[in-house]
Amino acid sequence: MKNQTIRKLLVANRGEIALRIFRTAKTLGVKTVAIYSEPDAASLHVAAADEARLVGPAEAAKSYLNIAAIVAAARETGADAIHPGYGFLSERPEFARAVAEAGIVFVGPRADVMAALGDKVSARKIAVAAGLPVVPGIESAEIKAVRSFTEEHGYPLLVKAAAGGGGRGMRVVADDKSLEAALEGASREARAAFGDGRVFIEKYLARPRHVEIQILGDEHGGLIALGERDCSIQRRHQKIIEESPAPGLAEATRARMIGAALSLARAAGYTNAGTAEFMVEGDKFYFLEINARLQVEHPVTELRYGVDLVAAQLTVANGGHVSELPAPRGAAIECRIYAEDAEHDFRPAIGTLLHLNVPSGPGVRFDSHLAPGVVVGAWYDGMLGKLICYGEDREQARSRMVAALDEFTLLGVTNNAAFLRAIVASDAYCKADLSTHFIEEHFKGWRGGSESDDAALVAAAMAAVGTPGAAASLAPASMSDGRVTPDRSPWSELASFELWKSSR
Repeated sequence: MKNQTIRKLLVANRGEIALRIFRTAKTLGVKTVAIYSEPDAASLHVAAADEARLVGPAEAAKSYLNIAAIVAAARETGADAIHPGYGFLSERPEFARAVAEAGIVFVGPRADVMAALGDKVSARKIAVAAGLPVVPGIESAEIKAVRSFTEEHGYPLLVKAAAGGGGRGMRVVADDKSLEAALEGASREARAAFGDGRVFIEKYLARPRHVEIQILGDEHGGLIALGERDCSIQRRHQKIIEESPAPGLAEATRARMIGAALSLARAAGYTNAGTAEFMVEGDKFYFLEINARLQVEHPVTELRYGVDLVAAQLTVANGGHVSELPAPRGAAIECRIYAEDAEHDFRPAIGTLLHLNVPSGPGVRFDSHLAPGVVVGAWYDGMLGKLICYGEDREQARSRMVAALDEFTLLGVTNNAAFLRAIVASDAYCKADLSTHFIEEHFKGWRGGSESDDAALVAAAMAAVGTPGAAASLAPASMSDGRVTPDRSPWSELASFELWKSSR
């Protein structure tokens, strides 16, 4: 990094993304500062940093969302820059503003740009003014206005939160009977998640794809796009599989989408890393939103372009220029591994990680904060890690992903790895028959292995290492939700999952 001015970087986040940013910072000779809540005191991101500061109790509002405490931690440690990661405060303009007012560099867009684009209603207006196509909709959630809209466009509708993302504050409305309840429910959820209960209405598209464009801009007017990612495979409006390039996307459509993303970014005066998201139907696309931050799925772009996006962010934050990159090569796929039960409506899971086997090999990358003994609780997002595979083409990347998911083993916390493996191995995925309804069309009611068989195998493994009373205490019913309760802490003595595998 040329003309380096950032010497110490605080990451206002936790877990996997904090570790990811620390790794890049250390390669650039930048000292690192972690923040943590009370239950995260022993987390890997804390151990990985040069310094760490406690910012509050488990409740996110009192720790990872505590702007005053985070800025104070930066001042106390002498951090001259803050990277927000993703989630938490990453798209809060008040945080970016507080950081700047404290004389600290914010690694992201300016607060005014974030405010304009982070609010979906405001972003929609900017997009329209810049000439981008948008899904038919209205900015009002007043019941009469919505019913008037349905007279012209009909049902179904999509109720969306004006602030935030990740599927929160979002409801699909099938008919007039469920309209009021959906508006109230979406507003309530948005208020709880983002502190802002405003919602708006869009026409619900029948079978769209979700495609996004990675952008990167500097303070000198430089602006580039780093291709696209297809993020269509989602559950509850939350992405779980992403890939680049978007398979089957016509070159002309890709070029028009990239042009639209750059036009919007120029109109907003965007700097640093961001993502313009679109819904695609055939050769038509519609602006969805812009995420004014680094995305969870950024590794697929990094692998195709041979770039470190976090390093690029720090370069821009230092006042440097973006530079044109080599042409992208190959294909990359990312699977998000969550602590959830895919067989039971994706309900969240908790537990203690007993064993982790991480896949490796050509083109395989695993970004995570996991280690044996880590407690996965209910306080924060349930993403356990991201498995990313690169190949010379989509089929090689896909085959590597199937093999990597076969090799991946995690004991102690129910997770969706088997579900992801079933998807990427399916005919529908092989044929790139992608849409945001992929799971309900092809994997609704999916079931994996037998619970009783799984319970018996785990009991056998525990018995093999001499855990007292293990086999007798582990009835199939106790594994029905896949959770490991604190009173089973002796499981942490299970040294290797190979015992379990050898009993199969």
